[in-house]
Amino acid sequence: MTDNPTTLRLGTRTSALAMWQAEHVAASLRQSWPTLSVELVPFVTQGDRMLDQPLPEIGGKGLFTAELESALRKDEIDLAVHSLKDLPTEDPDGLVIGAILERADPRDAWVCPEGYSLAEVPAGASVGTSSHRRASQILKHRPDLVVESIRGNVGTRIEKVRSGAYDAAVLAVAGLERLGRLSDAQEILDLEVMLPAPAQGALAVQVRADDKTVGPLVAAIDHATTRREVEAERYLLAALGGGCSAPVAALATESETHLRIQARVLSLDGHTCIDIDESVSTEGVDLDNAALALGEAAAHTARDHGADLLLRS
Repeated sequence: MTDNPTTLRLGTRTSALAMWQAEHVAASLRQSWPTLSVELVPFVTQGDRMLDQPLPEIGGKGLFTAELESALRKDEIDLAVHSLKDLPTEDPDGLVIGAILERADPRDAWVCPEGYSLAEVPAGASVGTSSHRRASQILKHRPDLVVESIRGNVGTRIEKVRSGAYDAAVLAVAGLERLGRLSDAQEILDLEVMLPAPAQGALAVQVRADDKTVGPLVAAIDHATTRREVEAERYLLAALGGGCSAPVAALATESETHLRIQARVLSLDGHTCIDIDESVSTEGVDLDNAALALGEAAAHTARDHGADLLLRS
């Protein structure tokens, strides 16, 4: 296959972070297939254009993926790069996730130019986030804070906090690291305080399900351990019937003997919280089945503790 140079058209959003992610995928593909040429095709999505309203109110994170998926179906591009946490748990018609790259740090960071930590910031301080998951966990630990919607790319959100529009904001560590902005964070939030979104920190490469040329090329950069971990998290989310914006947090980790998931389902105000910690053995079992079993077991435990009521509310 490497004897036949191929050019792939890779679709990406235009933000600095999206372009970094696309370049990273392109470099990974070129490393696996030295004769491969990868051309970036930028898109401005509806979500990028609608920056004046809270994300959950205008349709959620699907607004960032629809244009790319449409172009993929029309054969205008050969593959698309997404932050996996932005993708629905079910594949769209005709498309599949051809590869999941090795996950970066999945944690969240606290950005506060005044230098306060989450524990130290004064009561009544405003915290910017568009995530129900982040908002719920912030309010669980600091119900005296005011959570407000914040939109824009990583740099824009940091500048909004620096300008005084917000006292602090919560952003993904992975995004800050990829853009060389981790020094803007005052602290990386402990997992006891802030569990990440399912699949946070992982990049997904989306391809056409029937593309027999691109599929094998992309499969070469799939990271098996990351795929199992994030699939366990996404199975949990799917089993609970929650979408990308639901106040559900999850982090799965694979060891030599077990696959473990820590998860959290919260009310929007953070007053009610269900914590789940489940593990399954990986010895002598099909690892993909173990991920499915773990996600479903964690969802069952969450339901036993009232998760359905929280998500409905």
